[in-house]
Formats: sequence, structure tokens, C-alpha cells
Amino acid sequence: MIEIKNILVLGAGTMGHGIAQTAAQAGFSVTLYDLKQEFVVNGIKRITQNLDKGIERSKLTEADKDFTLNRISCSTDLQTAASQCDLAIEAVLEQMDLKRQIFGDLDRLCPAHTILASNTSSLSLTEIANATSRPAQVIGMHFFNPVHIMKLLEVIVAKQTSDDTLQTVLSVGQRLGKDCIVVKDSPGFATSRLGLALGLEAMRMLESGVATAEDIDKAMALGYNHPMGPLKLTDLVGLDVRLDIAEYLFKEIGEQFRPPEILRQKVAAGKLGQKSGEGFYKWPAK
Repeated sequence: MIEIKNILVLGAGTMGHGIAQTAAQAGFSVTLYDLKQEFVVNGIKRITQNLDKGIERSKLTEADKDFTLNRISCSTDLQTAASQCDLAIEAVLEQMDLKRQIFGDLDRLCPAHTILASNTSSLSLTEIANATSRPAQVIGMHFFNPVHIMKLLEVIVAKQTSDDTLQTVLSVGQRLGKDCIVVKDSPGFATSRLGLALGLEAMRMLESGVATAEDIDKAMALGYNHPMGPLKLTDLVGLDVRLDIAEYLFKEIGEQFRPPEILRQKVAAGKLGQKSGEGFYKWPAK
């Protein structure tokens, strides 16, 4: 196992800023990278807001906030950002071509010992690893939103991933305060595959008039003790994200993941969930 001191997070959006915050709080030195300065600035702003909320709720102190922010540096220069990292975590869009391009760049720019991890929620780690000359050092680290609160870390092992890489990442996950599960590389892994199956069936029930969105969600929240129902969860994840994953699993696994027409129609209409103000529910503007 190698010692992880410096972590590079690629993408300062919804997942990336949360990963950077969690890593900095755990004492790692973190570089938050994105293509434009405004994206990085917005990521730091969201981290600061998260920390302020923690202080308001007496979960954190001002000293904790300062400690965390002081351990995060920002960059729009990938070559410089990658040159010193021990672990690079990619958190960009769920597009295979984009991820393979990024991993090829990281393979070229990072030190030879660096582990390359993807936050993908469904795409093949084996295919991503093949874009590099170090496939044994490629692994999946699937975090959950909001990263600084959710306890689960789904660690995905590609066919080429070495045991040394796995053990190092499990050690990092433990230091991040996460409960880790290990999943072999397969479409949708464990969480996306199971969660999407439930979500798509809820959409079909809504589509055929079995019950309202509110009652379908209440059935799972009160009947099965889920924190929230599958339709509200889809609104939080993003209907466009769910559609992309459904299309992929439909192609890879089969008919049970065929996207319902109601999902296609809402995405086509720009009703993407909380981020657009409306999905299966209407959301107040932030």
C-alpha cells in the first residue's frame, strides 16, 4: 500500500466539491480542479456554505472550518494539479468518452504511483481502466450526495484492479469516515442497479395511474422505512441523470431497465427535478 497524502479532485460540481470537502476535513491535502475559475470558485463557495451549516448545527467549530478550507487549493491547470497527487478522483459527467479522455490525461500527467479513481455511478471501470497504461491502479470510488453527510462509499473493482490498490482505497475510505462496500465491476454496480430498478417501477406505476407520486413515495417511506420515496429521490438525483443510467443499463442488462415514457417526456421538457424547479414534484426556487 502507498501512503496517500495529496488528493486531486477533478470537477467542482455537486459531487466534486463534496468529495474535496470530506477529504480536507479528514486531513488530506486537496486540490480542487475544474476547467474554469468560476466553477472552482463556486465549488469553494458551496463548501463554505456546508461548513457554515455545520457550525449553525453545532456539528463543527470555526476552527474546523478554517482547518478544512486551509487544506484545499484550487486549480484550472491540470498538468500542475496532477503533478503531486497520490490519488486522483474524477467526478465529471457520466459520459464514457469523456472519462476515458480524462483518465488518459491523468495517466500521462500523474506520478507513476498515483491511483486513479472514478466517481462513476454506473459506467464500466474495466473500460475506463483500459484508457491508461496503469489499469491495476484504476478503481471506482462512488460517493453519495451530499458527500459530507452520506456514510456509504461504494468501491468498484475493475478486472485489472490490484489488491494493493483496493486496500489503499479502503484505507482512505475509512479515514474519510465512510462505510465501504466492495463491488465487482458490472453495469450499475450494486446501488445504481437496485435503486434504479425501484425508481423505474415507481415511474411505471405513476404512468399507469396506480397511485399519486406522493402516495407511491409514502408507501416506501412508511412501509419500508426508506428515508424518502423513489420519485422524490429521482428529483434530487436529477431525471436526466437517471435517464442516462437507465439507457445504459437497458443496453447492457435488458428490458427491465427500459426508460418509461414519462421519464423521457419530462427530461425532454426540461423538468429535471430539484435543479430545474420541477420533476415529479415542484420545488421552490433556491
